[in-house]
Amino acid sequence: MALVTLQRSPTPSAASSASNSELEAGSDEDRKLNLSLSESFFMVKGAALFLQQGNSPQGQRSLQHPHKHAGDLPQHLQVMINLLRCEDRIKLAVRLESAWAERVRYMVVVDSSGRQDTEESILLGVDFSSKDSKSCTIGMVLRLWSDTKIHLDGDGGFSVSTAGRMHVFKPVSVQAMWSALQVLHKACEVARRHNYFPGGVALIWATYYESCIGSEQSCINEWNAMQDLESTRPDSPALFVDKPTEGERTERLIKAKLRSIMMSQDLENVTSKEIRNELEKQMNCNLKEFKEFIDNEMLLILGQMDKPSLIFDHLYLGSEWNASNLEELQGSGVDYILNVTREIDNFFPGLFAYHNIRVYDEETTDLLAHWNEAYHFINKAKRNHSKCLVHCKMGVSRSASTVIAYAMKEFGWPLEKAYNYVKQKRSIARPNAGFMRQLSEYEGILDARWVTVCRGLAGLSLRSRHPHPSSGFHSQNPASQGEPV
Repeated sequence: MALVTLQRSPTPSAASSASNSELEAGSDEDRKLNLSLSESFFMVKGAALFLQQGNSPQGQRSLQHPHKHAGDLPQHLQVMINLLRCEDRIKLAVRLESAWAERVRYMVVVDSSGRQDTEESILLGVDFSSKDSKSCTIGMVLRLWSDTKIHLDGDGGFSVSTAGRMHVFKPVSVQAMWSALQVLHKACEVARRHNYFPGGVALIWATYYESCIGSEQSCINEWNAMQDLESTRPDSPALFVDKPTEGERTERLIKAKLRSIMMSQDLENVTSKEIRNELEKQMNCNLKEFKEFIDNEMLLILGQMDKPSLIFDHLYLGSEWNASNLEELQGSGVDYILNVTREIDNFFPGLFAYHNIRVYDEETTDLLAHWNEAYHFINKAKRNHSKCLVHCKMGVSRSASTVIAYAMKEFGWPLEKAYNYVKQKRSIARPNAGFMRQLSEYEGILDARWVTVCRGLAGLSLRSRHPHPSSGFHSQNPASQGEPV
């Protein structure tokens, strides 16, 4: 444990983010006082908790009494503080596990006083390229709204979900996780008490940090990665978790082995019995009681192994299998992957640009809310002369619905034409009933926008054909004045 005091010395960009009216209202002494502010933090392994705020009696000294066991955290914390606007403060910084051995990641809770003069909080995902790095970048910004929920994942971490987004954080120590949960629960309580909701006046200041996102794409992908994607979390942490039965463990092993075997076999010249025999050989056990399970799993894998469907020159529609086949992705010229699932992770976050729509294939799922962001992501691939793979589990419902919606907006097609076109390109495409209703609603939204645009164009055309009398000329016959008809 350690007590460390850091000097506030904001970067010019952060300092300049304050409004002109605020700068004019304060005196020179006030501004100097604000910039010379020091902050004290209580440190444990992997976490720094804000303690107090006041004037630093030590002048320009950046670190007071750095503890020998504090490690790199004081230096990293000083760098992170310099990312902030003058009026914001770090409430907590927690070091997280990383898939990249050389990188250092922090989840940072930042507080500020909002327009309602109440405390508002956001989470920043901060990346250091190495432990010795003297600079850092922002890879994620998450606003803590009143609907924010926190769940333990049973694997040393926790998830934070709000406004349709979910992020998983795995602190490097138990003490760090405990500190994080305490601060987050308090921040969520404040958000609920004051009813912070998207579209309101709360948390508008977070746009500054969103504009500062500058981490490498692989870092951003890691912030958006999901853990234990095939399992759903309970509403509250479970005290006791049943161990999987012997049969469940065997089924999991069968799934993993079977996929590998089928990838290495010529499926046109092998029977399901021969595949099962090879499976028994590799697992060194008799799988007679799992025959039906193995056959069903084979059919599922076969369905996923189909090549992705080329819908447009820049857009493929496919399955989990296609998203996990690196050779196929690279051979098809895919650089962008739109993952329309809640249960499937991004397989190659360091190699492709990902965008995630984290939803299940359920009729009650609000997929329409994500189609605008999906449209822009797909068109980003098009603008860059690349290709985008849109996938879900099977390439049947969620991803197919998203591609149909894209076609409707991109080409101005009615739902029936877009549906038939995608169905012709990928015969198994079949949005569920709820998604079909949303596509019908989306058609109405696009039609309304098109009518508005047409009326605007018609108004412009009418004004050009019939100038206002004050313009100096007006005629019942525009052609007589040389105007086009």
